[in-house]
Amino acid sequence: MAKLGKRTRAAREAVAGKENLSVEEAVALVKGNATSKFDETIEIAMNLGVDTRHADQMVRGVVGLPNGTGKAMRVAVFARGPKADEAKEAGADIVGAEDLMETIQGGTIEFDRCIATPDMMPIVGRLGKVLGPRNLMPNPKVGTVTMDVKAAVEAAKGGEVQFKAEKGGVVHAGVGKASFDEAKLVENVRAFVSAVAKAKPSGAKGTYMKKIALSSTMGPGVTLDVAEASGE
Repeated sequence: MAKLGKRTRAAREAVAGKENLSVEEAVALVKGNATSKFDETIEIAMNLGVDTRHADQMVRGVVGLPNGTGKAMRVAVFARGPKADEAKEAGADIVGAEDLMETIQGGTIEFDRCIATPDMMPIVGRLGKVLGPRNLMPNPKVGTVTMDVKAAVEAAKGGEVQFKAEKGGVVHAGVGKASFDEAKLVENVRAFVSAVAKAKPSGAKGTYMKKIALSSTMGPGVTLDVAEASGE
């Protein structure tokens, strides 16, 4: 077994025995342990009481974090004509139609969010097996299939976060950077938890939010008091 470095050992000791913390306590602890040379991402993971094999228990949605994510979001847009121009003016990094489809089919995916106008979906639909597993497939439910390309691009660039329950009912996302003020991280965490709470599906039975954990890219995780974090 590899020997733990001093920094890793100290970080683990700092969180040992600390569970079910308030959002403020968890943020302070995780931020304090983020001592890498790069600006670590603060990540949230939520275990939900849902079975994603059933359509009526799928959890997905989008939330605009009040203080952004701290990540530079690269946005691709499938559009033609005036809508393509609108996307470029709004700050989209990649804009195209069949040419963009061919680029993606060739294995080049240089974007973090994909947006499409409705008329482009027959083309985008051919990329389901490529974009779907990466959670990049445009979807009207989260506002990425839309005629309002300008608003969608600006939202993505402004710190909007999409979420989707994966196998086992786990939802995870980055909610800021270690360099953020604690108060801003707290706001982002609460906004994310609130959005997931509002996305509770009709088929969910029993306890919906089972566990919430916060960590940094290189640091150990801590658990939050679910009731406190969700405002229950």
